[in-house]
Amino acid sequence: MAVKIVQVSHTDTDLHRLIQKLDEDLAQRYTAEEVFTVDFSDPGIEQIVFVVAYEQGEPVGCGAIKPLDEEYIELKRFYVTPEFRRNGIAAQVLNDLEARAKDMDYQYIRLEAGAPQPEALHFYKKHHYYEIDRYGEYISCDSSLCFEKKL
Repeated sequence: MAVKIVQVSHTDTDLHRLIQKLDEDLAQRYTAEEVFTVDFSDPGIEQIVFVVAYEQGEPVGCGAIKPLDEEYIELKRFYVTPEFRRNGIAAQVLNDLEARAKDMDYQYIRLEAGAPQPEALHFYKKHHYYEIDRYGEYISCDSSLCFEKKL
């Protein structure tokens, strides 16, 4: 597919529509306490890099990377709309975000997912992410599974 990946502002309306769809999907899979979101009113939001994937001008996926410290960056708000899945879009978005993280001199990229997202777990393992101990805000969440990859 001819996908165009564009870095966008945290205020971008296409980004917000995709994140809303992601949140709706997560709400069906997890309890409210188990869903971790991005606080768009947080002053630190400016440090997060957001991208939107477009297929023929239609926003079909998104993702973000958020610095954790000097070595680690975290993959956040990663989503592809169901009708565009299994077309390589997620891999293109992931590759784009990993390349951006490398360009920013990060050594590792981390993420959190959970057993109610088996397709995501399969995808991340396929792309060489390995399971690690829970970290940060996920430490006390029993449903959280955390992964990382050396960049």
